[in-house]
Amino acid sequence: MLIAAGRVVTSETVHRPGWVEIDAGRVRALGAGTPPRTPDRAYPEHTIVPGFVDIHVHGGGGSDYPDGDRGGALAARDAHRARGTTRTMASLVTADRASLLAQVERLAPLVAAGELGGIHLEGPWLSQKRAGAHDVAQLRAPDPAEIDALLAAADGAIRMVTIAPELPGALAAIERLVGAGVTVALGHTDADYEQTRAALAAGATVATHLFNAMPALHHREPGPILALLEDSRVTVELIADGTHLHPSLARWIAERVGDERVALVTDAMGAAACGDGDYRLGELAVEVRKGVAKLAGTETIAGSTVTMDVLFRIAAGAGSEAELRAAVRKTSTTPARAVGWADAGDLAPGLVADLVVLDPDLHVAAVFAVGQILGDAAALNAR
Repeated sequence: MLIAAGRVVTSETVHRPGWVEIDAGRVRALGAGTPPRTPDRAYPEHTIVPGFVDIHVHGGGGSDYPDGDRGGALAARDAHRARGTTRTMASLVTADRASLLAQVERLAPLVAAGELGGIHLEGPWLSQKRAGAHDVAQLRAPDPAEIDALLAAADGAIRMVTIAPELPGALAAIERLVGAGVTVALGHTDADYEQTRAALAAGATVATHLFNAMPALHHREPGPILALLEDSRVTVELIADGTHLHPSLARWIAERVGDERVALVTDAMGAAACGDGDYRLGELAVEVRKGVAKLAGTETIAGSTVTMDVLFRIAAGAGSEAELRAAVRKTSTTPARAVGWADAGDLAPGLVADLVVLDPDLHVAAVFAVGQILGDAAALNAR
């Protein structure tokens, strides 16, 4: 298949006009100017970008990964796919040992089949002081036997784990997980600066939703934020939806560390792509009002309802070529690299042909996954 568009944007280049040639589900070639043959699909007024990569998402379309069976998990994935997310990390929340193991066992076959990109354990090894929307009663220190049981059940499906490094046994757990090929993130933590640096030395490489659920930066007690920002090996997740972070702060962080270290994430729960109402996140009741999710009866934010296409538009700003390239890096390239998805996150020969066609206002017009069109905007949003 050959696809042409008014612009094709990669992490490094804007081809204007541009074209992408796809063969056997992968990008065969791409370039600027006249395509090598008549295109199979042409979008002369549109922009093609790599498919969005979300490494922290709990659900969408009325379904959550912690609760869903195969049908529910695919419904959540498809709600985000319709909005351009072609590679999804299914994030689980804190649960008791048996429930968490059962959730991993249900999702692992979907990862093995390529339906989901991987599993992210956001909990249960988190700080009770920084629990956020996690069941405090089920938070616990990492236990080697539990870690081994989860890794065995996942059979490679667990790609990322968030952990609070100040917990007893956390450093040994980080080393065990990294040794098993798992990306370790630090978050929901009350750690100080030195404890965070020790966790980074042990192999942690991601900051789970930086600033949220961790101590604020203080001039005498810099805490985890400074340690995470100053280490060039660390990818920082940002929920840049205007609710979790002030827009100016999100821009400042990107300027401070560079787009190659910023991974925009949704942290979305089941209400994403739905509307206001009453939902659940794990065992906890959530109220969504005016698009903001909070634990029922509290002011505690419980994930988000944003989708990656919205984050892309925010990141793209006025739509200059520099802004578009930066938006691609933050919504595709950087998150894919953070968790070792070397075949995704950009448009280049040999990579999986995941791409999104955006209309002149940068809204999703069509989505291609592994070279196959999933539908136009009307059909996708009707799912």
